[in-house]
Amino acid sequence: MNILFIEDETRVADFVRRGLGAEGWTVDHAPDGETGLERAQSNAYDLILLDLMLPGIQGQEVCRKLRARNVNMPILMLTALDAPEEKVQGLRMGADDYLAKPFDFDELVARIEALHRRATGYNGEAEDGQLSVGDIAFDRASMVVTLAGREIELSKTERDLLVLFMTNRDRVLSRERILNAVWGVNADPLTNVVDVYVGRIRRKLGPEGQHIVTLRNVGYRMS
Repeated sequence: MNILFIEDETRVADFVRRGLGAEGWTVDHAPDGETGLERAQSNAYDLILLDLMLPGIQGQEVCRKLRARNVNMPILMLTALDAPEEKVQGLRMGADDYLAKPFDFDELVARIEALHRRATGYNGEAEDGQLSVGDIAFDRASMVVTLAGREIELSKTERDLLVLFMTNRDRVLSRERILNAVWGVNADPLTNVVDVYVGRIRRKLGPEGQHIVTLRNVGYRMS
C-alpha cells in the first residue's frame, strides 16, 4: 500500500513512517498542506493520512480542496482535537475516518486496513468462531487454545501473543507492532520481552512451534 502522510511534526512523521514501513507499506511524507495538496494530485496513493493542525492551510481545508478537485482516495484524519464538533466538521469536509492523538498504533493499522478494504470493495469472508494454523486452534467463544485437539495451558499474555500471530498469518509483525498490540504503548521498546514470550510459546507448542518464524532484525511471522 502506498500512503501519503501530511504531517508537520517530524517526530510523529518519523514514528508513523517506521511503523507502517514495518508493515510493508510505503509512506510519502508531506510536511505541510500545500505540499500535500500537490502530491495528492500528482501521485497515485492508496490512502491519505492527514493531520488537522498544519502550518498555512489547515487539514480540514486541505481535505475540502482535495474533494473539490475530485481526489477520491480514502482520507484518515489524525489530530489532537477530539471534540465531537471537530470530528463532525472533518467528516463533512470529506474525511472517511478520524483518529485522535495520541493514538494506539495497532488501531491506526486496523483503520487503514478497513479503509483500504472499503475502497477496493473487498469484504472478506465471514469470520467463524475458530482460528487454526496446522494443529494449533483457537476457539473465540471459549478462548481456549488446543494442540491436536488437546487443550494447552497458556497465560493471558501468551494466548494474546499467539492469537495475534494467528490472526496475522503470513504477515511480518515487527517487534514494535507486537509490543504495542500485546503489552501496550508504554512498553519499553528496548525490552526483549517479545523474544522471551515467543520462546515460551514455541516450547509449549512443541514441533508446531516452527510455524512461528524469526526474521532477523525485523520481527516474526506465523506461516
